Amino acid sequence: MSPDAPLISNLSVWENVALIQQYHQGYSGTTAHALTLQHLGMLRCESVAMKRNPELRDEERFRVMLLRAAMMNDVLVIDRPFLIIPNMADAGFMFENLEVLENLFTECFIFDYESHRSKYTTYDTETHRT
Repeated sequence: MSPDAPLISNLSVWENVALIQQYHQGYSGTTAHALTLQHLGMLRCESVAMKRNPELRDEERFRVMLLRAAMMNDVLVIDRPFLIIPNMADAGFMFENLEVLENLFTECFIFDYESHRSKYTTYDTETHRT
């Protein structure tokens, strides 16, 4: 997941995510659609399924990009997340969504700028408090 690999603008959210399932896991369009809606529901953003990238708020775009990336491999790599969600005060939002999708990947690596270090240290992953 990276700001350099955006959602495909002429596809809806569900199509962006289902595309991964169809081409990487060989799922039918119907199965991929159903699984995508299920996962969007887990992230509490099923209402964006028919929207396209330009219509999304930063938080919605982040969740969709995270879901799409988590569907690709067992190893999830997140590159500069605060370029996607620039108004977030800390990493809490990201960690909460990672927790929802934790069954889709085995490892997660986050690469970010040194200047964002404080956004990670103010969030307690054990108690889920800032």
